[in-house]
Amino acid sequence: MPRGLIIFKENCKKFKVFHLIALFVCSIYSIDSHASSQRVISTSPAITEILFAVGAGDNVIGVTDYCNYPKNACRLPSIGGPLNPSTEKWIALKPDLIILQDDSVVLNKHAKVFKIPTLEVSVNNLKNILTSIQIIANAMQKPKAGKQLVDQIKRQIDNYQTNIRKTQPRQVLMLLSDTNDPSRDLYAVGRNTFLNELLSIAGGKNILPDTMATYPKISKEFILAKSPEIIIEIGPTANLSNEEILVRKKAWTIYPTIRAVRNDRLYFVGADYILIPGPRLLNILDILARNIHPELFSNSINIKQETISQ
Repeated sequence: MPRGLIIFKENCKKFKVFHLIALFVCSIYSIDSHASSQRVISTSPAITEILFAVGAGDNVIGVTDYCNYPKNACRLPSIGGPLNPSTEKWIALKPDLIILQDDSVVLNKHAKVFKIPTLEVSVNNLKNILTSIQIIANAMQKPKAGKQLVDQIKRQIDNYQTNIRKTQPRQVLMLLSDTNDPSRDLYAVGRNTFLNELLSIAGGKNILPDTMATYPKISKEFILAKSPEIIIEIGPTANLSNEEILVRKKAWTIYPTIRAVRNDRLYFVGADYILIPGPRLLNILDILARNIHPELFSNSINIKQETISQ
């Protein structure tokens, strides 16, 4: 082969290598530049927790009045609530993106008026929660972190299902409550909720029919007629004292014919994340499983748990 042709081919190879390196460097710069300039407003506690859980907390510049986890989120500027957002703060924060739930009509309307890009996600059931985690992670250029989090949640759910599927489902009533007043209105967790899905995984069977609303108001006569085996009251107040639990149990003793009252299967769960369809849903699942099937958590049977760090 002529020497000139050899030199030409070698130069072509060098040019191709240089060109590939240049493209690679430029692509990295482009990704990093886009990620570092992304300024995101979160419009719900679930979205905020997902953002931090996938490692995108540094991109969050604003949250709602109700976002109190993790701690770093509490230090961020508040943009108000989902029904009364402060659009003035939106403008001042200069976001590149607003992430909102698909049922946030007011927020979506304001975002369109100010021509701010939005990302809509749905967290109304477990499937959509997991999908939304990946969607948000992808949008924040954290696809691997999103997949790891989704896989971790799925593994944990599988662990519970494997152990609990051998047990007999218990008839459960799950109530929303944050007061000891026995005359209070009673609102229950309906079937078309992510909490009901967690209840089923935990080995419980909701006594409410499918025809009822998402969180319907129910009567004491309904509870007496159904006589659930277990009653779980859930509310945002964390760390109920033993005295508070005794007061709540005493309020139920006027209904001794209810199986849950007769057999002392009344449980009171106080946690501020109990209604948040985010990564901490595993905490909720664990609480429900321990209350419904405490025998599975003896020394002889252990349901493996993983910790989700945020």
